[in-house]
Amino acid sequence: MRYALILGLAFLTSTCHAIDFTIDVSQPRQTIRHFGASDAWSMQFIGLWDNEAEQQKIADWLFSTETDAQGKPLGIGLSVWRFNLGAGSAEQGKDAQIQPGTRTECFLTGDGTYDWTKQAGQRKFLRMAKERGVPHFLAFMNSAPVYFTQNGLATNTGRGGTINLKDDCYDDFANFMATTLKGIEAHDGIHFDYLCPVNEPDGHWNWLGPKQEGSPATNREIARLLRETGRALKQQGLTTELLVSESSDLRCLLGTHETNWERGYQIRNFFSKDSTDTYLGNVPNLPHRMVGHSYWTNTPVPYMREIREQLRDTIAKYGLKFWQTELCIMGNDEEIGGGGGYDFSMKTALYVARVIHHDLVFADAESWSWWRAVGGDYKDGLIRIYATDPVMSSGYAVDSRLMWALGNYSRFVRPGATRYEVTSSETFDPYGVMCSAYRNANGRWVAVVINYSDREQPFSFKLSDGTALQWQMYRTSDVSGETLKPIGTMQGTTQLAPRSITTFVCHTI
Repeated sequence: MRYALILGLAFLTSTCHAIDFTIDVSQPRQTIRHFGASDAWSMQFIGLWDNEAEQQKIADWLFSTETDAQGKPLGIGLSVWRFNLGAGSAEQGKDAQIQPGTRTECFLTGDGTYDWTKQAGQRKFLRMAKERGVPHFLAFMNSAPVYFTQNGLATNTGRGGTINLKDDCYDDFANFMATTLKGIEAHDGIHFDYLCPVNEPDGHWNWLGPKQEGSPATNREIARLLRETGRALKQQGLTTELLVSESSDLRCLLGTHETNWERGYQIRNFFSKDSTDTYLGNVPNLPHRMVGHSYWTNTPVPYMREIREQLRDTIAKYGLKFWQTELCIMGNDEEIGGGGGYDFSMKTALYVARVIHHDLVFADAESWSWWRAVGGDYKDGLIRIYATDPVMSSGYAVDSRLMWALGNYSRFVRPGATRYEVTSSETFDPYGVMCSAYRNANGRWVAVVINYSDREQPFSFKLSDGTALQWQMYRTSDVSGETLKPIGTMQGTTQLAPRSITTFVCHTI
C-alpha cells in the first residue's frame, strides 16, 4: 500500500509540474478601453420596480468598484454601459409583431415631437451606473424608429436583406439619434461616448420577426446612414463617436458568410479608399475602428484562435482597432450544452472566460462586452432574474459565476490599461492554463489566469526585466463564497485551484 501511494504521488508530480509564465515588459500590445454589458431588454422593467433595494443590489453587482471590510469586491466594475435606444415597438403593442419582453419605447412620437418620459426604467440604470463611477456609455439601435421604416415595424418580417428604412428617411433617422442623445444628456446628465446606428446587419441574420427589433442592411446602406449620422452629430455639436457595424459574425468582417457580396468584407468595404461607395474613413466622428460580435466562432476550439489571428492581422493591415461588443451562448456552443437553461456555475463562466482570453490575446480587442446584463432562463444574462408576475412589474435577482468571471477582468483591468505579451514554458492549451497580463494607467500590473482543467495546477510567473512583485490574488470558482474572493498574496509561485479564474494584482516590493 505504501509503495502504491509513493508511485501515485510520483505520477501526480510528473503530470502536474509548474507552468511558468513570463510577462514581456518590452512587448506592449493594445490599449484596453473598457469592459461592459447592455441594458437590453430587462432594465426597462427592472428600472420601474418599486423594490429599490433589489435595484440597488443589481446596480452594485454590475457597476461598483467598492470593496467590503474584508477587501472583497462588491461588484464587477463595468466600465462601459450599452444603452438600447428604442424604436417604438412597445407603443404598437400586439401590432408590433414582436414579443412583449423585447419591445422598446421610442422618444419620438407620431406627431414628430419628443416625449422625454420614455425609456424611464433604462434611464434610471444609466443614472445608477454613473453614480457608481461608470466612465463610458454607448447607445445602439436595433431598428430605425417605426415612423421611418418601410413596413411600419421595427422587425423585418421577411423583407429580405436590405435595410428597413424608407429611402427619404436616412436624414430623419440620423437627426433622431443626434437629438435623442442630446436630450438624454440634458435630462439625465449622461453623455454618450459612442453610438452604433445598426446592429448585426450582415450574414444570415435577417431579423425575421416576431422575436426582436432589428434590420439587415447592405454595406452601401450602412455607409449612407453613417455619413448622414456623422453630419447630424457634427451639426448638433456632439462629440459622440460613431461605431461600425456591430457585425453578427467575425466572418462577415473578413469575407462573406451565408450572404452575398453586398453584406460581407466589411473591413475592406468601409476602410479601403478603393471602395468609393462605402468608404467611411473620412466621416466626422467616426474613428478607424471595427466593431463586431463573437457569436458562432468559438467552436471548434482551434478555429477560435485561427479566425481571431486572421482578424487581428486584417485589422492591422487597414490601420484599424477592434472592439468585441456582444456575446452570449448560442446553440453551437455544444461544449456547455448550448444556450438553453440558465447556468450559475463555472461551466459557462470558464467557457466565456476562454473566449475573452482569445478575443483579447489573439484578436487584440480593445473593448469586450457581454450581451445582456440581466436575463431569464437562458445563458444570455450575467444575472438571472425571477419575475413575480407575468408582466415583470416586480421580481428578484440572483448572481452567477459568469458575472464574477467577467469581473476578474472588468474589476481590475481598468480603462487605459495596456496588454503585454506573455510567454510560457508550455504550448498554449485552451483546456489548461491561460494567462494574460495588463498594466493599468496607474502603473499597477494585473494578470488574469484561467485554469480550465479539473485539477490543481502549480503555477509561476515573473516580469521579464526581473522586477520583484508581490501579488494579491482574487479567485472565482464553484467553491462557496469564491466570487472575486481575496485569497492571500504570492511572490513567484502558487497553486491554481481546479476550474477557477484567478486575478493577480501587483504590489511592488
